[in-house]
Amino acid sequence: MGFFRRRKKEAGPSCSVVVVAAGASARMGFDKVLADVGGLPVIVRCLKSFEEAPSVSEVVVVTRTDLVPEVARLCQDFGLSKVVKVIRGGEDRTQSARLGTLECDPNAKLIAIHDGARPFVTVQVIENAVAQAAVNGAAAPAVPVKDTIKASHNGLVERTLDRSELYAVQTPQVFDGDLIRAALQKAVDDGVSLTDDCAAVERLGMKVALTPGDERNIKLTTPTDLLIGEVLSEEVPVL
Repeated sequence: MGFFRRRKKEAGPSCSVVVVAAGASARMGFDKVLADVGGLPVIVRCLKSFEEAPSVSEVVVVTRTDLVPEVARLCQDFGLSKVVKVIRGGEDRTQSARLGTLECDPNAKLIAIHDGARPFVTVQVIENAVAQAAVNGAAAPAVPVKDTIKASHNGLVERTLDRSELYAVQTPQVFDGDLIRAALQKAVDDGVSLTDDCAAVERLGMKVALTPGDERNIKLTTPTDLLIGEVLSEEVPVL
């Protein structure tokens, strides 16, 4: 089941993008994909950045079955011409990402996967990750961890991790097209549910290069995040 549009033809190298927005929003308490942030639905604000990114040739949105018609309507209403399909997701994030990659252009050299709940991703973050993935085969934006991180067991600290080596990884995570399709298929076949797509290629022994992230590229998870998002909507302009 899905919403299909005519592909927009692009010249030169291209990157297909899968935007995963199929979660239940349990911690938010309502559909965060459609929530208003700074006058725009979260999913629209997210997709507008990919609409403006020069390296992006097409976007496939993966969402819940009940949201497919509304997300498709928003894409039309806001003139998001790079969105070629809006499809229903799978049982978990890994399966949803896999379904999205299967709907991308089969000839796509690169496929990026992005959390639909990260509406403040910038074109620069996108372009940096795509450029590095073209060289390395896998890349993801990240920011250094600020807090001291403790590893614990049964509520007791076992060790303090070296903060200088720790990074908070963001999306979009960009990969060689064949690599990410194979990695996600293996994860599904093995019954493994992953929290990000880098882990899928890491399971195959692939090294992921880190590119500069942006502290404003937060994931909206709780109602408090929406309040922060209202502030960020003034700092990260919509092009």
